[in-house]
Amino acid sequence: MSCRRLLFIALFCAHFSAWAHKASDSYLVIDARGSEVIAQWDIALRDIDFAIGLDGDGNGEITWGELRTRQANVAAWALSRLEVQRGGPCPLKLTALQVDTHTDGGYAVLHLAGACPASAGDLQLGYRLLFDLDGLHRGLLRLTVDGTTHSAVLSPTSGTLRFGPDAVSRLTQFRQYLVEGIWHIWIGFDHILFLLALLLPAVLVHTKEGWRGVARFGAAWREVLWVVTSFTAAHSITLSLAALGVLALPSRLVESAIALSVVLAAANNLYPVVAHRRWVVAFGFGLIHGFGFASVLSELGLPADSLVLSLVGFNLGVEVGQLAIVAGFLPLAFVLRHSAFYRRGVFVWGSLFTVLVAALWLIERAFDLKLLSR
Repeated sequence: MSCRRLLFIALFCAHFSAWAHKASDSYLVIDARGSEVIAQWDIALRDIDFAIGLDGDGNGEITWGELRTRQANVAAWALSRLEVQRGGPCPLKLTALQVDTHTDGGYAVLHLAGACPASAGDLQLGYRLLFDLDGLHRGLLRLTVDGTTHSAVLSPTSGTLRFGPDAVSRLTQFRQYLVEGIWHIWIGFDHILFLLALLLPAVLVHTKEGWRGVARFGAAWREVLWVVTSFTAAHSITLSLAALGVLALPSRLVESAIALSVVLAAANNLYPVVAHRRWVVAFGFGLIHGFGFASVLSELGLPADSLVLSLVGFNLGVEVGQLAIVAGFLPLAFVLRHSAFYRRGVFVWGSLFTVLVAALWLIERAFDLKLLSR
């Protein structure tokens, strides 16, 4: 492989990694009791910088001083994209500004408070943060109305949502967490790359002469079924244990291990160490990926009255999201399995691309570095 090609791949991976490291999320927690409303809104510093600019000296790092200097602008920008109503508009004001760290970097923590015209009835919420700049942005909402907790993923199609003080049905809670599970596998680029790295060789067979296409679709499907089932079973175990507070691991260790799993899975395609029974690899690393999914649930919060049902819904949502990826990938890969385009372009170059991207993630996460900007 020429140095020019390697340089091109490295630059492309750096560009890809800059935006694919993690999808844009904000975390909004609202507690409405009677006419009083208090809220905490965690917004990524990189998102605020992208929208209104924070990095005054242009050095690629956002300091507390730079954030504090723009405090009024940040509050005005954020609050112009959030509407809360109960009997009429509930104007919110910034009461405090802090900084916190999530697994993907620094976040501005906006503490908000306000009062509504009415002290009873449904609460309406309109959310449109960053939707004009990033259609993939989502808001993770946990909202309590007079003691009743709701959760939702806010998207550009959400519109104005209505939440009541009455208890949410178990079916509704199950559906909410099902949708959230689907969404979070689709925006979990590291989880997707790990899964694809295991799926790439599913339509191939490794022989002494190298990789060749499988003879029948059934053989590829059985391989994929074992891989996906093993991955699902493994991450369901650790996701449940972590979400219930039975086990806990440092987030940097988990995120680094997830990146390492992607590196190893893709590298195994280039230099096969485990050419068969890849389901064992999927199960082993799936245990680590489960802790990554658990971080999402920790932000959303699990309803105390239906812990098991919500966990089942989220896990099932992840499984549905995975099967959708498989359904789109496997038939096309099977058709192209004998072609040089697939065996060299997709399989070899795709695996190399995945190794390089995941290696950048691993370095960033393990050493807490900011190699790439958005």
